[in-house]
Amino acid sequence: MIGNPWRVMIFSRSKKDAFADQVALARIGASVRARLDANPAVYKLPVETAEIYAMGGFLTVGECFRMVAMIDSVALPSTLFAESHIPGYRTSYSGHLDRADSQVRMIERRIDDLLGMEPEWGETVQGQRYQPGQEYKQHVDWFHTDSGYWKEERKLGGQRSWTAMAYLNDIEEGGQTSFISAGVSITPQKGALLIWNNAMPDGQPNQMTLHAGMPPVQGTKYVLTKWYRTRKWG
Repeated sequence: MIGNPWRVMIFSRSKKDAFADQVALARIGASVRARLDANPAVYKLPVETAEIYAMGGFLTVGECFRMVAMIDSVALPSTLFAESHIPGYRTSYSGHLDRADSQVRMIERRIDDLLGMEPEWGETVQGQRYQPGQEYKQHVDWFHTDSGYWKEERKLGGQRSWTAMAYLNDIEEGGQTSFISAGVSITPQKGALLIWNNAMPDGQPNQMTLHAGMPPVQGTKYVLTKWYRTRKWG
């Protein structure tokens, strides 16, 4: 039996796309790295196994207040890309922010400019809310190309390159973003922007970007996140 030729074609195309993404990730990584390294307002965390940057005061107090209100208006139980539901793995609430809103659009443009990324490569900004005890256990932002969801995601813009996440409020206790494998944990600071490369310099997905949204002990944590792809998103 020869087998199903369509399966061969789909597998071949998926591999081809994954290789193209690796080349693009290496190119994008080098470009954004150079841009961030040249910006005196951006701090590179002293981590050897992952490229993680931070910038304080990226958002104003007023912008944080407005984004928190927007998240409360759209927040629904967060979902997973995983093939099967894993109870308790992601218990936060989240929702996409309206790109037609002038303030959302302005914040997106500032992030685009900071990283030097094409706006078309960016996903819609997502807001997340973590109430005491809610969390997002260890995960990576890049896509597993051998998963069932990759077939659709590769058509929506390919692999994720960089992540930009802004903290919208201070937390009394808990709520850190913990990069487990890299051995660093970041405490939320209102208005600060955390940025990391989901790939290694050669464009392969970086396993060391494994991270978790730790549960707040006191207070509710609000963040907004923007992911970038290797091609036009959507």
